[in-house]
Amino acid sequence: MEDVKLSRRFFLKSTGSAAAVAGSVVIPIQSANAAPSAAAAVSSTALPYPKKVAGKASAMPVNQPVNFNYPDESSPCYAIRMGNPVPGGVGPNRDIVAYSAMCTHMGCPVTYDGGSRTFKCGCHFSIFDPENHGQMVCGQATENLPSIKLEYDAATDTVHAVGVDGLIYGRQSNVL
Repeated sequence: MEDVKLSRRFFLKSTGSAAAVAGSVVIPIQSANAAPSAAAAVSSTALPYPKKVAGKASAMPVNQPVNFNYPDESSPCYAIRMGNPVPGGVGPNRDIVAYSAMCTHMGCPVTYDGGSRTFKCGCHFSIFDPENHGQMVCGQATENLPSIKLEYDAATDTVHAVGVDGLIYGRQSNVL
């Protein structure tokens, strides 16, 4: 039998072409009008958050935190009426926001400092800005505080927690 010498270039060209042909055959093409599969619905990121009362807007003091738990009793949160409209704020003046009370660095409790209008973590000195979506300002944390999504019912003057934007520290899913 005769030895056939194969150049590296010929080998790479032929195997690359074969892989491209195999890939085009294996990948199913889905019509734009096709309904999403059941598997896609299962992997959806929409969690079944409960709707829970966070408080009455008129009863919330300006620049002072109001404690509540959301989405379950193991998740402490703060709602704050900032006194001026803020991004993502709800209520008659669009000034009420809410955040998880657990630092995103190691889960230590954060406290609200009314003087500086920031959340502060006493463990590793991270600071978060509630007037700017809970943005991490400085410290060891690398994520913003999880924001609690709120809805305001003007008829009853009630603020409801309806979801969480961000992952609560120590969890793989916000809803247990």
